[in-house]
Amino acid sequence: MLKAVLFDLDGTLLPMDQEKFTGAYFKLLAAKMAPHGYDPKQLIKSIWDGTGAMVRNDGSVSNEKAFWKRFTEIYGDKAERDRELFDEFYRVEFQGARSSCGYNPEAAAAVRAVKSKGLRTALATNPIFPSVATEHRMEWAGVSEKDFEFYTSYENSRFCKPNPMYYLEVADRLGLKPDECLMVGNDAEEDAASVRAGMDLFLITDCLINRDGADLSQYRCGHFADMLEYVKSRAEG
Repeated sequence: MLKAVLFDLDGTLLPMDQEKFTGAYFKLLAAKMAPHGYDPKQLIKSIWDGTGAMVRNDGSVSNEKAFWKRFTEIYGDKAERDRELFDEFYRVEFQGARSSCGYNPEAAAAVRAVKSKGLRTALATNPIFPSVATEHRMEWAGVSEKDFEFYTSYENSRFCKPNPMYYLEVADRLGLKPDECLMVGNDAEEDAASVRAGMDLFLITDCLINRDGADLSQYRCGHFADMLEYVKSRAEG
């Protein structure tokens, strides 16, 4: 029986065009760090390199440590000396990326509707951001920490999507079996990896990402109202 619903954030609860958001985010980061000696093009490449290190994380360290190990390999001690500047960016300037995102009141309402059915909720966003950046994006989507038992961030996670181990780690943290969880996301690769971990999946199609043209007929798809109908049938079944 269904016991928990896991929600993705970017493109699911928080409407966005991924490329537009990433462009706005990097533009803000480059503007913050350029006066401190970071060439914008090299900085963006280095952030992607660090993200790649998190995606390849074998679970031996947190994603945070995996990122900073790679970032420090690129910039040396300067990266550690400037770490507070990066932390400040996510606390302050990162808020400017909000203008690149949309807002759907049905998203927050859906989370609360799921909770009202007695089901547990967690925010299963790809843990490649610091917690403060995730908290900002939750706010933009109209939800907060109190709506979830926990949310994943680069500090508290050891794997990333689309590694099925990420979903097993989330299920373990809930103390549940994977087949007791429903993943609600928008990415036919990253969120669909939950199926390989043994979870059920519902894809929200408002900001659907299907890079490889996967056959979506194998998944349940639709809008938040459709998802709630499916949750109702699973919870009662």
